[in-house]
Amino acid sequence: MSLEFLLTSLVIVASPGTGVLYTLAAGLSRGARASVIAAFGCTLGIVPHIAAAVTGLAAVLHTSALAFEIIKYLGVAYLLYMAWKTITDRGALSVDEEAAPRSVRQTIASGILLNILNPKLSIFFFAFLPQFVSPTQPDALPMMLVLSGAFMALTFVVFVGYGVFAAAMRRHVISRPAVVTWMRRTFAAAFVAMGAKLALADR
Repeated sequence: MSLEFLLTSLVIVASPGTGVLYTLAAGLSRGARASVIAAFGCTLGIVPHIAAAVTGLAAVLHTSALAFEIIKYLGVAYLLYMAWKTITDRGALSVDEEAAPRSVRQTIASGILLNILNPKLSIFFFAFLPQFVSPTQPDALPMMLVLSGAFMALTFVVFVGYGVFAAAMRRHVISRPAVVTWMRRTFAAAFVAMGAKLALADR
């Protein structure tokens, strides 16, 4: 495993995206434990994309406009749903000290769905992994699995870092109603923006 792979992966993982946003929101609204659970869910959501890349299914998304569009718009719809749940203050992303507890299963499921419903991830892995593993080398499959595992571990660690930091700032947020309102609107707008970006994405 090269240093180049680790540094490239770190830059990709640390870049703001739906997973980072979801983990930050979980930390702000539910605390450190919820952010760790959210990070775990987002990390699990990477598994289907890695499997697609390793087995070649990502090539189908790349060549089939219909398959790509179906998954893409399911992802857009889910992002808009998350935005609506946030702005109406009834979902998992409401920043509220009195917010009702959310089950581990619900938190993980939401994180998984956020990443599963993004066809760009499959295509990303399809293009990313071959840069560090030649498909013709004898141990290509085991090496791709090792690199994928390292990418997932980095994802979990970085997301937990984001979430724990957000949880540490939680008291400063929930004690100020104006900040709570601003955060809800900011998260909702960010989900809408990401949905729009995904809707305009090409294969």
